Amino acid sequence: MRKIPNLTISPEKVFFIIAKSRQSDGKADQPDLTADTGDDMPEDHGNSTDRSELSGFIRGLNVDEQIELVALMWLGRGDGDLDSWRDLRAEASRAHNNRTASYLIGTPMLADYLEEALTQFGKSFEDFEEHL
Repeated sequence: MRKIPNLTISPEKVFFIIAKSRQSDGKADQPDLTADTGDDMPEDHGNSTDRSELSGFIRGLNVDEQIELVALMWLGRGDGDLDSWRDLRAEASRAHNNRTASYLIGTPMLADYLEEALTQFGKSFEDFEEHL
């Protein structure tokens, strides 16, 4: 049995990002029913609010947490496996810049990739949801 590497970023933070990302994606998929009605109803800015909150949360993480978040996304996307975790993390460290939040939020299926990666670390979103 292989040893599972330790994470610097807490699974709870990653699950928060997964939840916020799914909220944001869900709102983006909904049709805008107020688009052509001619009403003076205010637009729903929920999607941009969620993305803004998500972006601020990711920017608020320390550098090591941001690096691991990118490495987790790559792991979940299939760019490596747990055996190559150190290499994935090292590559994410080399690639790190101040656009990490934009890069992650702009990645289609971000929530799915992060959830898949945490599954490889033995963490499940369902377990996290039970504690909410």
